[in-house]
Amino acid sequence: MIPYGKQDISQADIDAVLDVLRSDFLTQGPKVPEFEARVAGHVGAKHALAVNSATSALHIACLALDLGHGDWLWTTPITFVASANCGLYCGAKVDFVDIDPQTYNLCPQALAKKLEQAEQAGCLPKVVVAVHLCGQPCDMAAIHELGQRYGFRIIEDASHAIGGRYRGEFIGNGRYSDITVFSFHPVKIVTTAEGGMALTNDDSLASRMNLLRSHGVTRDQNLMTHEPDGPWYYQQVDLGFNYRMTELQAALGVSQMDRLDAFVARRHELASRYDELLADMPVITPWQHPDSYSGLHLYVIRLQLDNIRKTHRQVFESLRGQGIGVNLHYIPVHTQPYYERMGFAAEDFPEAMAYYGEAISLPMFQGLTDEPQDEVVRALELALE
Repeated sequence: MIPYGKQDISQADIDAVLDVLRSDFLTQGPKVPEFEARVAGHVGAKHALAVNSATSALHIACLALDLGHGDWLWTTPITFVASANCGLYCGAKVDFVDIDPQTYNLCPQALAKKLEQAEQAGCLPKVVVAVHLCGQPCDMAAIHELGQRYGFRIIEDASHAIGGRYRGEFIGNGRYSDITVFSFHPVKIVTTAEGGMALTNDDSLASRMNLLRSHGVTRDQNLMTHEPDGPWYYQQVDLGFNYRMTELQAALGVSQMDRLDAFVARRHELASRYDELLADMPVITPWQHPDSYSGLHLYVIRLQLDNIRKTHRQVFESLRGQGIGVNLHYIPVHTQPYYERMGFAAEDFPEAMAYYGEAISLPMFQGLTDEPQDEVVRALELALE
């Protein structure tokens, strides 16, 4: 089986983790700050807070922005459920904005129209989570301008997008958002096995997220409400969580960052080959906005079903049957049973549903070589016959 995604682990990565195993610190040591500094320095952000998953990063990002009961979080329906669930964790209500039919990201025009209606109804969002699907950034300048006009805060869910750029600048630099979140799951561009990170240029947001990722406990006297009893003293000043990243994970992340640019470059080579090899097939290949340089976590095709004598499911199952580990990213969140019970219906977001009925994620990872990529293309040809 050729998987849709796979980690790339080198001997240097293994040695980095072994060095930590032989060290004095398996957690709360020097590697986590080193990893944070490495990522922040690479993308041009002031602060980076490493945590145990991107979901945890989204949660503490929402809390740092004071999202709570009675508030609204809006995001795209074409994402993993965590992009929406983070609002529910805070007691907020969740709604969705339909996708752009070319980029498959949250559509700024649909967002503008929905904001007009929400302003009249008195239910504007407090937070909008803009998801950079497949690694291609959203139109962040347009979303930021709407944020300034309507007063909402912005989280970039860049779980797919580390190493990518928007308007020539690295995603994560915070020019158009309050907080950016990266994921380091094994199928992502760089991995820490499990792990995530929240980046911001705001000192107060960074301080709050730092507290929230570690139980709300601090030894910083500037944050304490009364004098310490002695050198052993700490205080819980907020209700936080155990979301810390381990030294083992951070060491792997530091080592992986050495190859980030090469990883993304290889993904672009693979995408260019796919574009050429699939040019005459009844599929739509990914369109890339000229303002963006995608991290290319995923390579998603859409089937031109009017020109194919098979269903979406038949093509998908044929590929799987030929040993091609295709996937579908994602089932629209608003169609999940948990969200259906909130009153959402499939037809609420027609572009998302059209995408869902045609999309297939082909294998895309930096370790993929030309020969197995050719196998994927041959299998797709057979599946489409």
